[in-house]
Amino acid sequence: MAVLDLNDLSVGRALPDFAIGRISTSHIMRWSAASENWHRIHYDQRFATEHDGLPDVVINGSFKQHLLINMLDVWFGDGALVDLSVEFRDVDVAGDELTAFATVSGVESGPHGRRITLDIGIRNARGKAGTRGSATILLSD
Repeated sequence: MAVLDLNDLSVGRALPDFAIGRISTSHIMRWSAASENWHRIHYDQRFATEHDGLPDVVINGSFKQHLLINMLDVWFGDGALVDLSVEFRDVDVAGDELTAFATVSGVESGPHGRRITLDIGIRNARGKAGTRGSATILLSD
């Protein structure tokens, strides 16, 4: 994993891709159990495909949100994230290999440090970024 240079965060800079990896049905089921999300699209392939017309068992949106928060915590440290907004525009399914990404969209200096705004998202191996959002990071200098 690439180390992030916190002194080189200029507007327009694409940060290194953050490899998440292949998400298995076990990952999805464990997340569903931990979050008590028992919607059948997250564990019942037949229901997901035949009843809801989905391509397979769907990765939980809250799981993908957690993966983005993990990326930000690894890069900027616990407590640096002050705002997060995420939209789920398309599904990712069991077996998808996911990669998170971010681009700096704003930098402001203030009395409490630098406020970094990022456009963030997750894309699958097919290049589809069905999860997109924004994050605000506060870096104390």
